[in-house]
Amino acid sequence: MNLHLGLTPMISLLAGILILVMPKLLNFIVAIYLIAIGLIGLFGTGAFHLT
Repeated sequence: MNLHLGLTPMISLLAGILILVMPKLLNFIVAIYLIAIGLIGLFGTGAFHLT
């Protein structure tokens, strides 16, 4: 059985949950999210393949 997990949706989900739990850290969470998505875009590691 193959399981394909996208890295960017997981990061988005985590960022959304953190913003809901700690709204005062919105700027910090958004900055980390944008940096992570940018690095994923540059290096092209968009999915993990677990077998």
